[in-house]
Amino acid sequence: MAFDGLFIHAMVQELNHTLQNGRVMRISQPYPNEVILTIRAQRKNYPLLLSAHPTYARLQITQQPFTNPPVPTNFTMMLRKYLEGAHLLTIEQVENDRIVNLHFTSRNELGDSLPLILSIEIMGRHSNVILIKQEENKIIDTIKHVGIDQNRYRTLLPGADYIPAPKQEKVNPFKADLDKVENLLKSFPNREVLAQKLQITYQGLAFNSALYLADYLHQHDNQAKAFPDALANLKHAQIVKLNQKLDFTAFNYPETQVVASFESLSMLLDDFYRQKADFDRVMQQGAKLIHTIKTNLSKNRKKLKKLDQELAATQNAEDYRIKGELLTTYLHQVDRSMEQIELPNYYADNQPVKIALSKQLTPSQNAQKYFKRYTKLKNAVAYIEEQSKKTRAEVAYLENLQSQIELASPSDLPDIEAELAQEGYLRLKKQKRQQKHKVAKPAQFKASDGTFISVGKNNLQNDRLSLKIAQKTDWWLHVKDLPGSHVIIHSDQPSEETLIEAAKIAAYYSKARASANVAVDYLQVKKLRKPNGAKPGYVIYEGQQTLYVTPDEKLIKQLQV
Repeated sequence: MAFDGLFIHAMVQELNHTLQNGRVMRISQPYPNEVILTIRAQRKNYPLLLSAHPTYARLQITQQPFTNPPVPTNFTMMLRKYLEGAHLLTIEQVENDRIVNLHFTSRNELGDSLPLILSIEIMGRHSNVILIKQEENKIIDTIKHVGIDQNRYRTLLPGADYIPAPKQEKVNPFKADLDKVENLLKSFPNREVLAQKLQITYQGLAFNSALYLADYLHQHDNQAKAFPDALANLKHAQIVKLNQKLDFTAFNYPETQVVASFESLSMLLDDFYRQKADFDRVMQQGAKLIHTIKTNLSKNRKKLKKLDQELAATQNAEDYRIKGELLTTYLHQVDRSMEQIELPNYYADNQPVKIALSKQLTPSQNAQKYFKRYTKLKNAVAYIEEQSKKTRAEVAYLENLQSQIELASPSDLPDIEAELAQEGYLRLKKQKRQQKHKVAKPAQFKASDGTFISVGKNNLQNDRLSLKIAQKTDWWLHVKDLPGSHVIIHSDQPSEETLIEAAKIAAYYSKARASANVAVDYLQVKKLRKPNGAKPGYVIYEGQQTLYVTPDEKLIKQLQV
């Protein structure tokens, strides 16, 4: 359905029912394009998310955890100045457009009533959140500043007159002329064509919404009356599968297409956007970390390839020794003017061997050249093998970090950044170097029988969890031979059910998340050992047992504390 005008219509109704006449208690801006107003209504606090993200712009109540930046943005400070303690009078949608105005009343410095509008425009990369003085029609501030050089029609800067977004020359479907609907049905009986015409004619219809309406109209005898009936039925919260893709909707789709149903549209969006939004935030906020890891990974892979080539070259060392010995044996046959000589190889039934010579060297010096080459290659083997071992470990370590970023949430990135700095891959800014990094707490789960399970989401958390927090009698789990999280069962005698649940958690938080049958090692913490000088997150162990499980995201959500 996408966040089109129809979905916004349903969302505004839901939010008004929950938040109307509430008071703004707290204002946060955890991400550059997203602001959260905590509104106290009906004796509860509701975190209202207004997102101007270019891909995931939306308006909803969210229960997703977030962390405030240490220094608030100018926009946050402006919102706090004008909206903290303000009353939310109502939330209204502009026609059926993707614009929602939140009407507040506050008090100015003199104690006089100050009507304010917080407007969110949900328009892809042009999405914005704008705070407006209603009586003066002046912009106080915007989450994204848009100057005249970017948009000649409207300037979105503090102090500018507020000019609404250009109005679409389309009909509000909630005020539709039913005769016109009937004419469209007669003129365009084909489903896809009718959907296109509905989309062109009526305001705020994504193509999937237009398709749903086209189907709904065709399924009812009184087709014109079916149009307002369909719009009146925007009361559902479903994730549906359409053309092999997941989408969210407020329409009531057939059960065969429904993947999941929710109590509210906000809960639906929390579930739908959680992974997508987190992944995008990680990619955006962790761009520097990702670049650092990729660069070092590429460098080490090239180095490993070169070392492998050099190691392969040492396999020819014996050839150089044999040629040196043959030249020494038949030195009397070698003339300084020769560029090549063919001699019988007494190590291989006197088979003839061609040996290249240098005119600049004496016969004896040519022989010594081959012996030196042989000695150099033989001495190089130990060094190359040692370097190769170190480089392979480096590649494995960096691949592990790469995997951790793929599985990370935004709150995990500071730990990974600190680790990269600690290992010398990254140079932190001066102020960050002065602050001692505090490792985030591991994720917490509770097994079906009440046993607590902890999960490290990155190497620093893994080390702290396995080597400092866990008791020696606790049980440790890790996916076998792949990058993944350390998982600790806080019990000396966990039940078989708890072991299986913990193994599923370990499989889920690993590179094998999408696999069907994952091997997970488990043993008591006292059998773990960290070698001196080992990289963060690296431990060795023996005496483990192995379980085979399939990751279960639904179970993980149920068990998470």
